[in-house]
Amino acid sequence: MSLRTVQTFNIDNPKAFKDKLLAWSQQFETIVWLDSNNYNQTYTSFDAALAVEEFTSIKTDYLNAFEKLKEYQSYTKDYIFGYISYDVKNDVEKLSSTNFDGLYFDDLFFFQPQKLIFLKGNKLEFHYLHVVDDELEEDFDEIFATNIHIAENNKETDDVKIKLRIHKDEYYNKVQKVLNHIHRGDIYEANFCQEFYAENTIINPYQTYKQLNKISEPPFATFLKQDNNYLLSASPERYIRKNGDKIISQPIKGTAKRYVNKVEDDKTAFDLSRDQKERSENIMIVDLVRNDLSRTAKKGSVKVEELCKVYPFKQVHQMISTVVSEIENTTHPVDVIKDTFPMGSMTGAPKVSAMQIIENLEETKRGLYSGTVGYFTPDNNFDFNVIIRSILYNSEQKYVSYSVGGAITAKSTPDKEYEECLLKAKAMKQVLLKNNL
Repeated sequence: MSLRTVQTFNIDNPKAFKDKLLAWSQQFETIVWLDSNNYNQTYTSFDAALAVEEFTSIKTDYLNAFEKLKEYQSYTKDYIFGYISYDVKNDVEKLSSTNFDGLYFDDLFFFQPQKLIFLKGNKLEFHYLHVVDDELEEDFDEIFATNIHIAENNKETDDVKIKLRIHKDEYYNKVQKVLNHIHRGDIYEANFCQEFYAENTIINPYQTYKQLNKISEPPFATFLKQDNNYLLSASPERYIRKNGDKIISQPIKGTAKRYVNKVEDDKTAFDLSRDQKERSENIMIVDLVRNDLSRTAKKGSVKVEELCKVYPFKQVHQMISTVVSEIENTTHPVDVIKDTFPMGSMTGAPKVSAMQIIENLEETKRGLYSGTVGYFTPDNNFDFNVIIRSILYNSEQKYVSYSVGGAITAKSTPDKEYEECLLKAKAMKQVLLKNNL
């Protein structure tokens, strides 16, 4: 087991320090930055976390990916940060991914960070491996002295010309095909996604992430850098968390626009909470999550803590449910993830049939989109988000991508679904086009 040197510093202005911390991190080859944006939620461990510099790491394609992760997590018995891409579904089920991929992320990547920093209120905790002399104090001073404007201006951004992988008429046509499957009884629901992309484009990932986060301020914001690949995420959704023997999953299904006028805004939130279509979408996924959790749960421990509760975010109102379970302390943490992956909110129900149908209809390999990013702790806890509302970027390929999707049910209409996609895509589009001004 690795021995980390832990040192705590008190800081006066956590918000300003957080900005400096992210700017300081940009010098490293491997970065995972997680920011809860002070979102007031029941299950949270820190305000922000920064993991940089690989001590050890694992990169693999989907073949036996969970087995390899299990081995790696058991061996390190330390903090590890990383991601599982959507296509690791092919390790769990007899499925394949042959759609176009312009991003080339590894299917699974985790690393043991040499430098790990947590921000909790006014406290800054350094958890370092193999500390040399006054490294901690020196890093603290360096972060404190960081000029955030230098990081912001170090790369120019090209004009971004966004293209659609699926055009509107074709989207309508594909949604109709999903509806035909539903009417035939093959599935109840499918999460069908489409990609927006830009080729031969250079962006400043740090600047783009900061703007995206500012627009949305979600509880699961992420800046991830691995070699030439970047994830800039403003995700509002938790996939799964383990806290001792308790497992928590919080699927989101149901979206409505925010309004400046309070009366109008309250009305739209109230309407969302009563909307039969949105509720039925959410409840179908809750049933799926309950079923997934029951595979590792103690008998009778799967419970719905909160059903279809509407939460406000800066851009949209979201309907969120919280499903919990208890596991035996002998259950391996990776098995809990394997038995619930990919998350039901991004697939549909029944899960395998839905995944086969969307694979055939979608034009792009999802890769990291609708996968998950997060971390394991030395005591076998973990927390992972759902990678949505995210911009993906490969700086070597000069390829920028963001995807959005919606749950198609029997009550769906193609034009409403298309509208919802555009609403979800708004922040990403705004940020990328804003860089042109």
